[in-house]
Parts: sequence; structure tokens; C-alpha cells
Amino acid sequence: MMEKIPTQSSARDQLMRDLKNVVSDAETWLRGSNLTGDDLKAAKAKFERTLVNAKDGIVRMEEAVVEKTKATAKATDVYVQENPWKAIGISAAIGVLVGALISRR
Repeated sequence: MMEKIPTQSSARDQLMRDLKNVVSDAETWLRGSNLTGDDLKAAKAKFERTLVNAKDGIVRMEEAVVEKTKATAKATDVYVQENPWKAIGISAAIGVLVGALISRR
């Protein structure tokens, strides 16, 4: 059975939900200073689980960004290797445009 790979937007949405849950759980835990015994332990355990989920989400997002960056760098390297003069021309044109924009200020 193939594992479903989450899209970046669904991973981002899940991360946002996890972070909101962390904040909500923290507020509940801090406001619940009258919690004692098992209630306090349960609130603390839930907060810790939510925090771990949020941290895992951040790590997954970071890994996805690193992988996309590596793929983009590889594609750029291949393009430059196959089209060195085009790459030089494009770089020069971008340099001229940036220089013109900076000099206008």
C-alpha cells in the first residue's frame, strides 16, 4: 500500500492547527491553576503531546523546504551547465535591471 504524501499546503495547515492547539493548551493549563492531581497531569500530558506534534510539523516543513531548495539548485546547475552563455546573458540582464533600479533612488 502506498503512503500518502501530504501536500505542502495541507502540512502547513496541520502545522498551524498544531501551533494553535499548543497556544490554546498552554492558556488552559496556565489558567487552570486550580487543577490538581489527575486533572493537572492530564492537562500537562495533553500540552506536551500537542507541543511534540507542533515540533514534528516544523521539522517536516523544514525538510520539505530543504528538499525543494536542493531540487531547484540542481535544476539550476544543470541548466547553467547545458546553457552557459544563456545563463551569463540572463545574469547580466538581471544585473543591469537591478543596477538601474538602485540608481533611480
